Amino acid sequence: AAQWMANGSAIEAVDLTLPENNVYAENVFGPAAQRARLPKGVYRKLQATIERGEELDPSIADAVASAMKDWALAKGATHYTHWFQPLTGSTAEKHDSFLKPTGDGGAILEFSGAQLYQGEPDASSFPSGGLRATFEARGYTAWDPTSPAFLRKTHEGATLTIPTAFCSWTGAALDQKTPLLRSNEAVSRAATRLLQLVGESQVTRVSASAGIEQEYFLVDREFFTLRPDLVACGRTLFGARPYKGQEFDDHYFGNIPSRALRFMHDLEHELWTLGVPATTRHNEVAPSQFELAPVYAPISISTDQNMLIMAVLKEVAERHGFAALLHEKPFAGLNGSGKHLNWSVGDNLGNNLFDPGSTPHENLKFVLFLTAIVRGVDLHQDLLRAAIASASNDHRLGANEAPPAIISIFLGSQLEEVVRSIIEGRAPSDGGESTIRLGVTSLPELPRDITDRNRTSPFAFTGNKFEFRAVGSMQSPAYPAAFLNTILAESLDHIADAIEAAGGPSTENIQKVVRDTLTAHQRILFSGDNYSDEWREEAASRGLLNRPGTAEAH
Repeated sequence: AAQWMANGSAIEAVDLTLPENNVYAENVFGPAAQRARLPKGVYRKLQATIERGEELDPSIADAVASAMKDWALAKGATHYTHWFQPLTGSTAEKHDSFLKPTGDGGAILEFSGAQLYQGEPDASSFPSGGLRATFEARGYTAWDPTSPAFLRKTHEGATLTIPTAFCSWTGAALDQKTPLLRSNEAVSRAATRLLQLVGESQVTRVSASAGIEQEYFLVDREFFTLRPDLVACGRTLFGARPYKGQEFDDHYFGNIPSRALRFMHDLEHELWTLGVPATTRHNEVAPSQFELAPVYAPISISTDQNMLIMAVLKEVAERHGFAALLHEKPFAGLNGSGKHLNWSVGDNLGNNLFDPGSTPHENLKFVLFLTAIVRGVDLHQDLLRAAIASASNDHRLGANEAPPAIISIFLGSQLEEVVRSIIEGRAPSDGGESTIRLGVTSLPELPRDITDRNRTSPFAFTGNKFEFRAVGSMQSPAYPAAFLNTILAESLDHIADAIEAAGGPSTENIQKVVRDTLTAHQRILFSGDNYSDEWREEAASRGLLNRPGTAEAH
């Protein structure tokens, strides 16, 4: 019946191969638009903040606001909004007009630097986690220049949308963006300190980046409205099992149905105009389940883009007669939907610090950062678990390719052998795949992991990044990313302190700090089947969870 419906068939696809239809970032006030409209000095100062993390110069606000307003008006905008991520898990916005009445009964269009810099959306009714009392309920939005402004267009008009942070009048963060920005600064300080300690004097800034995969279900809207449980809860609560499940996993990477492909084409067109580099689309495992993925971007931009993806996905789905389900487990017995947070860190010289290199010094950096994240995940696994815990995501965790709720790290057989050889003070074994030479006092070339990916692991090393697979499909990725940044920063500072306490960054001192740290925290490493009873028992014996049957476990 769904195939017979004509929903979406009247929407003509845009031929994106034509030069005149190259729409990428046309609705983004990004570097190209900034360079074209801003005075050179203002543009350089703004880029210094965005690219090098320098403090924002308040004197440029009026010039940026004026250029931003003119750009938005030329594209049909009538209003602007400060776009932020409160603790509701979604985004929020309050629209204000550019219109300002004049004394002669007329009006002018105005947008000042003060209006760009700060807004006041009240905040009295947003959840705050007890961060302020009702009589202190005022909230402020603050412009985030690291994430470019963009236009949200509809048939009714366009709105200049400015990514912002959201805080109370006392400075307490009331959103999910502010902790992320703070954590990225913490990573930069800690990582720069450690890298300079081991001789990387040219490194002045380190930042996190992410590529965030988004899974979702498409259900015909006619059928969706007949299910009160889907409408109210986003998942089925009762009724018969589907007539077809995942017996042969034949939906996975299969031919994309023409109706779904028409929707995806329209979705990508919308996202590209907003500067979201959506590149991958495919059928996921469960019937009617799909996935899209953009390319990597700096962490604040990638999290903003993911929130935008979820909003646009729902809007475009409705246009095509679909309901887009972002619930983590909408159907019993079928795969749920995750949001795989592929996370890494890099320095201002363009080096990925989780990428094994080709020289001993490059691998020294890699081993230090690997050691730091192993320690951080082991010490703060409870925080990572809390970062992805929700009533909806906990329905998904533990079955149908979703990782279990026990946090562990998968490194792959080769890299785990390297770690164990460091702990034991020996050269690693060959492993039959490629020669690995790693002496006790030197760190030559290390291979990237070439073993199978472990789909049951919540936090897996995948060559030059870590994939946090336990993140839920409809949650903001800002919290998990902020927690990863923070635990990495804390561990990098710990390692730098330990090296300095040992007498300085000699090869022997670094080797000892790395060996001692990995020895203390190796329990978090596991490359086997995370679904098995043996792993649950082993995790309990390692102290990674309370033993089953105890009062603490209940």
